[in-house]
Amino acid sequence: MRLFRNRAPLEPGAHAPAFTLPRLDGGETPLAQIIANGPALLAFFKVSCPVCQLAFPFLERLNQPGAIPVYGISQNDAEDTRAFARHLGITFPLLLDLQSTGFPVSNAFGITNVPTIFLVEPDGSISQTIHGWDKQQMAALGARNNIAVIRADDRVPERKPG
Repeated sequence: MRLFRNRAPLEPGAHAPAFTLPRLDGGETPLAQIIANGPALLAFFKVSCPVCQLAFPFLERLNQPGAIPVYGISQNDAEDTRAFARHLGITFPLLLDLQSTGFPVSNAFGITNVPTIFLVEPDGSISQTIHGWDKQQMAALGARNNIAVIRADDRVPERKPG
């Protein structure tokens, strides 16, 4: 099974589909657990995606105590995902949405390109969707948490499609 390309990603107001995925570090994590204590970011990615490589260090800056939790959802195997995390210094939890199982979560969320980032509220509703890289939306996520995600010396584009 492959990713469905004829669907549109879920947008704000939609309800996030329930799921349980394996964690890179072992065990499984259901969406209900991720959003049990407040909103969370779900960032779908592929390790070979240059825009994902741009965005993930900025998502890592959000990974601070008391901030919105970030979960990466990899469309790659564990070995490649582990190398990606090590190379970029990613410490937030990474989940595996594997090709061998038909990318069930990516397809349920309507992923057509990566990165696609969803802000999911505790009731399961999606309140924000970011397609590709968007400097203003990334800065706004940081501001929501009093975190300077985009710094003065960062030389990054305003937008970059995934």
